[in-house]
Amino acid sequence: MLKIKIVCVGKVKENYFQSGIDEYLKRISRFADIKLIELVEENYKEVNEGLIEVIKEKEGERILSNLSGYVFATAIEGKNYSSDELAKKLDNLSVSGISEITFVIGGSYGLSNKVKSRANELLSFSKMTFPHTMFRLMLSEQIYRALSINNNIKYHK
Repeated sequence: MLKIKIVCVGKVKENYFQSGIDEYLKRISRFADIKLIELVEENYKEVNEGLIEVIKEKEGERILSNLSGYVFATAIEGKNYSSDELAKKLDNLSVSGISEITFVIGGSYGLSNKVKSRANELLSFSKMTFPHTMFRLMLSEQIYRALSINNNIKYHK
């Protein structure tokens, strides 16, 4: 069975987002062994440009220690896929012998260059910026949609 990890920085504080994420993780579990890994987010009262890089590096080290398999790092400059294209990409990875896929969602300031360099691919949903908790829900839904497409489930119609 395919293993999928979602490695993300920070916790979901809103119950309505958490309920949606939980629902999609449950649905994904029909098709893959799914694991969500929440990492500690760096918190500072005042942040300047130099501190942003420090934050990304600290969070990046925690992220790097949790990466395995084929890694999609979410970044605004990444590749945009349609749902069908993402489904095909996941299917092609699985067929080519990749048994583990990791998706990464960075913290408020994004991902360190080390994390981006380690990733096999940068993935973008849009040029827009989304709250991290909302993006976690959106990513969970798109993973479920891709797996539904690959398993001929009518959900994606």
